[in-house]
Amino acid sequence: MSNGAKIAIGGVVAAVVLIPFIGFWWSLLVLIGVPVVGYLMLDPSQRRRLRRISRKEIGR
Repeated sequence: MSNGAKIAIGGVVAAVVLIPFIGFWWSLLVLIGVPVVGYLMLDPSQRRRLRRISRKEIGR
């Protein structure tokens, strides 16, 4: 199983667990907001490295 599939499955599981406790919109905000905040916390050089690696793997 690829890393992308593992992340997608983890996101679905997190959504299913969060929805009953905090509601649909809040759980959606958490699922989208956490990766965005993590990306914004990276240094500019780390962001460039992450984008470069991602582009190389798209062609595989």
